[in-house]
Amino acid sequence: MSEHIVSKNLYFLIFGALMVLTAITVGVAFVNLGPLNNVVALTIAVIKALLVILYFMHVRYSSRLTWLVIVGGFFWLAIMFVLTSSDYLTRGWVSFTR
Repeated sequence: MSEHIVSKNLYFLIFGALMVLTAITVGVAFVNLGPLNNVVALTIAVIKALLVILYFMHVRYSSRLTWLVIVGGFFWLAIMFVLTSSDYLTRGWVSFTR
């Protein structure tokens, strides 16, 4: 099994992209986007997480089994988000008055 060698320039480019995305996250935090604040922040966070996973954790150059494990992890994360959101969004539906 051969090892993929990544140049330092690519690491610096990814690091720069992460710093720019962090600055964008801080800038967006001071802008009132209403209900889209969380959507924008989570979108930027997911992009940063993907960059870290793909390049710093070397998943981009890994085997299909590693990709399957990563996809499985994101699948379970999505399930947890859906279950948590369904609980949170339906709390006002139940009335406890008698």
